[in-house]
Amino acid sequence: MHRWQKTILGPDGTVADAIRIIEESGIQFCMVVDAQHRLLGTVTDGDVRRGILRAVPLDATATHIMKDNPRAGHPDDTPEILLTIMNQAVIRQLPLCDGGGHVVGLVTIDELIAAPHGRDNWVMLMAGGLGKRLRPLTEDTPKPLLKVGHKPLLETILETFLAHGFAKFYLSVNYKAEMVKAHFGDGRKWNCTIRYVEETQRMGTAGALSLLPEPPTAPMIVMNGDVLTKINFSSLVEFHAEQGARATMCVREYDFQVPYGVVEIEHGRITGLVEKPVHNFFVNAGIYVLDPELVAALPPGQSLDMPQLFTEVIAAGQPTAVFPIREYWLDIGQPDDFTRANGEFAANFAAILD
Repeated sequence: MHRWQKTILGPDGTVADAIRIIEESGIQFCMVVDAQHRLLGTVTDGDVRRGILRAVPLDATATHIMKDNPRAGHPDDTPEILLTIMNQAVIRQLPLCDGGGHVVGLVTIDELIAAPHGRDNWVMLMAGGLGKRLRPLTEDTPKPLLKVGHKPLLETILETFLAHGFAKFYLSVNYKAEMVKAHFGDGRKWNCTIRYVEETQRMGTAGALSLLPEPPTAPMIVMNGDVLTKINFSSLVEFHAEQGARATMCVREYDFQVPYGVVEIEHGRITGLVEKPVHNFFVNAGIYVLDPELVAALPPGQSLDMPQLFTEVIAAGQPTAVFPIREYWLDIGQPDDFTRANGEFAANFAAILD
């Protein structure tokens, strides 16, 4: 079977089926076709995440989230023509259809352009926290070096980024900084570049970026150094560009059940009773993408938390985006989280990173 044929989904296929194809095909793309193999629509990772934000259920047909008027090329088109179509539409995958609209192939932008070694995007990993909530574990060892599975937490985070083509890192350090620097060095062991930003005072997640020796030239990922996740960081950067956002925040669904029956009241009268209702929220997942201009404009030396930065960006009328995480994600903030991370590590990370 040709690689592109693994991206095919019938009109009755579900959102869950599209997610499986996107993850397993290696192309991050799904083509929805009818019984005659005519192209009906396309689904990208970004389409799936926008569907999540609209609360489209996983058992709904993929037609609910697909682009139903997708661009397509012809198998006889030259690479120059195909590349022009993709650049105009700001897409990375392009179906190839014959004169009758039947899918006969697929081309990706990486096939048309020789991809450079590694991405230009820098990644800032926040690794300077005191880890107070994990004491006594962090009395002698900084949180980033605590072993989850068989290796330090921050090492797994680093290797996850490397698996997605990122090779330029800043580590923001403070508490037991020398231990972190001694372990990771300049990154040569991992065939990447690691530099350090040293906070002499608590600067906040966004404020630490003002200590960078020079502003980035491409969108920058900023991530808390105590988060374990399997998200596709390449998809995150592409989603950020797709949305035309100045800043993108990764979010996670969080359900909260009220442990009592809720009484609905209006003008002193009971209008309804709801027994132990469940409320659903999107919460900050501690992973961000920032445009280089936004990083360059940060006031030097001032403490600034990331939520405050997003509030200022929104107040200035600049576009922001949310990237819903559907993959494994765990914030290791409490002892119970640390125990859970160790119990779940082998199933989620060992096969990928060993």
